[in-house]
Amino acid sequence: MTVLFEDDELVAVAKPPGLAVVPERGADPAGSLRHRLEAARREPLWVAHRIDKDTSGVVVLARTAAAHRWLNDAFAARRVHKRYVAFAAGDLPGTRTVDVPLVEARRGKARPAAPGERGKPSVTRFVATARWRRPPGASAADPATAAITRLDAFPTTGRHHQIRVHLRSLEAPILLDPLYGKRTLRGMLTGAPCARLALHAARLELTRPDGRPLAIEAPLPPDLVALAAWLDATWRRQPEAA
Repeated sequence: MTVLFEDDELVAVAKPPGLAVVPERGADPAGSLRHRLEAARREPLWVAHRIDKDTSGVVVLARTAAAHRWLNDAFAARRVHKRYVAFAAGDLPGTRTVDVPLVEARRGKARPAAPGERGKPSVTRFVATARWRRPPGASAADPATAAITRLDAFPTTGRHHQIRVHLRSLEAPILLDPLYGKRTLRGMLTGAPCARLALHAARLELTRPDGRPLAIEAPLPPDLVALAAWLDATWRRQPEAA
């Protein structure tokens, strides 16, 4: 995996999809991102945040206990700013903010809180950056599968599956999402050069204890670059995202 940044306190890497940040229940610990990095670097590392196993992108780990403490504090106080890139089923032009409390659900999922139900505050701002529509003559049983939008997602909070559930609440699940979009997305991506959740942690910004700003970016990985190129070649890109 690619090292994006490192100094005496931190190391940031571009996590590939399919790799858990910490060991999953019942899985070999040696297969996790943390353990692989510790083995390769021959040093202990501390985890302060995670991204989903099937999500690619920026993950920052601490190299010292002191750095782990201030990094944990920064995430807990929401002083870390994140940008994700998502490809979603549906036509979502412009900018919108989803403020929908979430609760834990069965089988490791999350869902919007029901009326009167106490959920955890969860806020995400979405900005459309590109849109595609099915070419003329292509059939779509569900209108939601007739368009795809690429979005930048800016989560203010960091709840479990937050971006995935918020887009599902807009009836625009992330492409190839096996938990929140399997039925909606059936058949719409036949031939697509991507076989995993189309979500990428693209940028992370924070301010260090001495006031120095730090911004870390992970380029879009090859499978999502190929997905965008496939959409350009086989679907119809809309003139404007907004």
